[in-house]
Amino acid sequence: MPRTEARSQPSAPPDESPTALARGLLVACKRGDATDRYRSALAALTEDELGRVRTDRQTALAFWLNCYNAGTQLLLAERPDRYESPFRFVRFFHAPALTVGGSSLPLDRIENGILRGGRSKYGLGYLPKLYVTSVERRYRLDECDPRIHFALNCGAESCPAIREYEPDRVDEQLDRATRHYLDSEVTYDPDSGVVSVPRVFLWFRGDFGGRSGIRSFLRSYGALPDGARPKIRYQSWDWSKAAGAYAE
Repeated sequence: MPRTEARSQPSAPPDESPTALARGLLVACKRGDATDRYRSALAALTEDELGRVRTDRQTALAFWLNCYNAGTQLLLAERPDRYESPFRFVRFFHAPALTVGGSSLPLDRIENGILRGGRSKYGLGYLPKLYVTSVERRYRLDECDPRIHFALNCGAESCPAIREYEPDRVDEQLDRATRHYLDSEVTYDPDSGVVSVPRVFLWFRGDFGGRSGIRSFLRSYGALPDGARPKIRYQSWDWSKAAGAYAE
């Protein structure tokens, strides 16, 4: 059974913070290197070692984004059958992806329970999760930063490219990732008054503040001109498996 509490004895090397370990794991996945060292160190992190992940927003964002993306690549490599299953949304997203501080975490828990601050993946982003684990309560962010939807890669063809995130640069990096994805995926036709957007804007509409919030978000990244209030059309999502989709 997976542990739900972090261990009390330190095990990670003193010069390797949790964020360095998570980033190192993602880099190892990218290079095709051995990952056991990083996975073992992340699993053995103590409550004290994870302190800043719990209390500092930028540290938490960088850490959990790297954990999620590394966890996705590990699952795709080791259990591709789970992604290819017709029951993907249970078998893949609820499968243990990574162990952190003694707790076995599925992708669903990292994304919705922690990064989205305990929001349900159902209800278009407006509903809280009905069941929240102690790990999610301990590490969840106070607010959902909608830019995470352009940083998380779940293995689908339509997902954004995988990038590494660092605490002291995470806001700049998220802005860059968001702008790059919107530039490549959003189309606006002023003649028809329609903007076509990725389906994450529908699935997580509440994270963006509703339809008006989506338009404001698009304007802030130059995907819509100032003053434009077009009808929003949501694109279909390509679930074809696309492992290793790292940014160049």
